[in-house]
Amino acid sequence: MSKSDYQELLAEYKDQIRILKQEVAELQDAGKSKDSANKRSLQKLEHSTDDLEKAQAEIKRLTQQLEDKTHEKNNTKDKGSLE
Repeated sequence: MSKSDYQELLAEYKDQIRILKQEVAELQDAGKSKDSANKRSLQKLEHSTDDLEKAQAEIKRLTQQLEDKTHEKNNTKDKGSLE
């Protein structure tokens, strides 16, 4: 092989290395974007779970209040019918 053949081959390898470095950088950027999106989604899920738990606790509290009021009304009616 002549010197020019080696230079062409070397230039081709350098070009391939440059392209591969660009592809690696793009893949790393895509990975970082994906990680960020996953983190945001996880945070949304955590907040939604917290909101759900708070709502369930509030529903339970209100249900208990309603049951207590219903029980009081029933007791009042029972006392009234006994008199």
